Amino acid sequence: MSTTVDTPADLLGLVGRPLGTSPWILIDQDDVNTFGRITHDEQWIHVDVERAKAGPFGGPIAHGYLTLSLVGPLFATLLTVRETTMVVNYGLDRVRFPAPVPAGSRVRLSASVTAATEVDSGVQLTAEAVLEIDGGRKPGCVAHPVYRYFA
Repeated sequence: MSTTVDTPADLLGLVGRPLGTSPWILIDQDDVNTFGRITHDEQWIHVDVERAKAGPFGGPIAHGYLTLSLVGPLFATLLTVRETTMVVNYGLDRVRFPAPVPAGSRVRLSASVTAATEVDSGVQLTAEAVLEIDGGRKPGCVAHPVYRYFA
């Protein structure tokens, strides 16, 4: 399920509406290791599988910022604006990591529009994005991304 509109101006009518739910994607141990290497965050709870088994989470977990980095590409599967010249990630208003995401988990994103305002040559949209963990009781990440869609 996703949402499609024709123009950035059409985003103004989406406030308060859900955008849909992305497909499930897998965060495997290779993803976690690669993210750790690239960001220089190779803490044992992420990359040392044997040590992490005896740790507080019973196994390795994805980095919080890895889960956050998935918001953008998964959000793009939820909202299509047909007649836009450019979409810019403008930032985040709030981010929380309510639950650890075990390596090997599947996650998906659902989102709803919380605000939309006109800006020069386009519309600024703020959403609430929730990264659900397959089988989890709490989400792995809740963020309020801000995007600008230009006509």
